[in-house]
Amino acid sequence: MVQSRASFPRIIAHRGSPRAAPENTLASFRKAAAEGAAWVEFDASLTLDNRVVVFHDDDLDRTSDGSGPLAQMTFDALQGLDAGSWFAPAFKGEMIPTLEEAIELFAEVGLGFNIELKTDPGREVELAEVALPIAAECWRPDLPVPVISSFSRQAVAAAKEILPEWPRAMLFDRLPEDWRSVGKALDAVSINLSQRHLTREQVMEVRGAGYAVMAYTVNEPDRAQTLFSWGVDAIFTDLPGEMLRQVGK
Repeated sequence: MVQSRASFPRIIAHRGSPRAAPENTLASFRKAAAEGAAWVEFDASLTLDNRVVVFHDDDLDRTSDGSGPLAQMTFDALQGLDAGSWFAPAFKGEMIPTLEEAIELFAEVGLGFNIELKTDPGREVELAEVALPIAAECWRPDLPVPVISSFSRQAVAAAKEILPEWPRAMLFDRLPEDWRSVGKALDAVSINLSQRHLTREQVMEVRGAGYAVMAYTVNEPDRAQTLFSWGVDAIFTDLPGEMLRQVGK
């Protein structure tokens, strides 16, 4: 089974606890830990000057007081942005974290993690080359082995070469016809899929081929129970505390 090569909990906090704190911030990760999450998923992005920060969107507008593409901003420029006020006044001054800050916090509060490589066209390999050595250096070897994921096949292929000891997951919105060849080529441990399009038959097929199935983003306990009954190994959720209470670890 794939699980022998990658061990993760059934419930993973998606960008921290984004219904309780601004997503992908240290405050959100702390909240997820306080709610009982064992793992978080977060997004790693590359600035114009090749610094790795924790941010999801291509543009800054939705989750900060900045505007325009993150990839066109220098790290120093990002340091002046507020990534918390958009969510609530109590989070005013919350900053866009660096990769180092996030991983140091995870070690401090006891969170395992899934790092998703958010890539710009043409910089897929570059992000992996910059981010993964930093992540490996910051993470203690006695802690749970993280999972690397991406929608970019190039990024996951680069991860296989750069940090082969960390298991890899390939992200898809819908299961493509060539998923078997992709999973084999990337030596993936998991195929991560949108729960909106996932079927019981697909879960059985993927797991039967030796891969784990992780589903995103699941915020209804009844849906989570259904997915687990199909054999889904883990879900990503915006409501880790509620999901843990209603579904269990």
